[in-house]
Amino acid sequence: MQSDAKIVVVDDDKITRECLRSYFETEGYRVFCAESAEQAEGILRSEAIDVVLLDIRLPGKDGLTLTRELRVNSEVGIILVTGRQDDVDRLIGLECGADEYITKPFNPREILARTKNLVRRVRHGNSAKPSNALAQSFKQFERWKLNIDRRQLINEQQQPTQLTEGEFQLLNCLINHAGQVMTREQILDQIRDREWVPSDRTVDVLIGRLRRKLDDDPANPKLILTVHGAGYLFTPRPSDIL
Repeated sequence: MQSDAKIVVVDDDKITRECLRSYFETEGYRVFCAESAEQAEGILRSEAIDVVLLDIRLPGKDGLTLTRELRVNSEVGIILVTGRQDDVDRLIGLECGADEYITKPFNPREILARTKNLVRRVRHGNSAKPSNALAQSFKQFERWKLNIDRRQLINEQQQPTQLTEGEFQLLNCLINHAGQVMTREQILDQIRDREWVPSDRTVDVLIGRLRRKLDDDPANPKLILTVHGAGYLFTPRPSDIL
């Protein structure tokens, strides 16, 4: 039980909000509810929230827009919730920077497990941030550095690019297994704590986002190669990673 974890349930359906509030409060979470993106933003400004459970279809500003805006300067965990069963919302949501994606009707035990795992990952990342810049740790490859503590990608000009939780976990995983072909199942098991199924495009979307941030041409990538029928290969040799 994570009695001090704070979550926001953002859904314009009152029944859904109250059901999730009741379920998570029973599990020891502090739960805030909002029926619009604007209300959620007010809560996020005043409370140290760990995870946002965010419905995509909201009146006014939708969940995808809010996700995109939050990712500019926030590392809060984001789980998108939608009633649509196709992959369109899932892929767009992951592109916007969401960490997880769940479809309605959902199993309460599944959404609790996803939330618990995300709270743990977000808090681990925050606790790892140094109070002193000299304490920061890096992994260096090619012309890039990965700031482990701040979860930033730094280029040759020392310009930082903030990574989402999923992007950071994926890049760190690839670095740790440089020179090895990793299947989607292996990757997802390490970065999401769940099994991969053939219809799950999570890894592919995250790879696409990472390639863009690494200036790795998707049509002719040099750093992250697609090994057809197998998975992905991070090309820098382990001996070249500092």
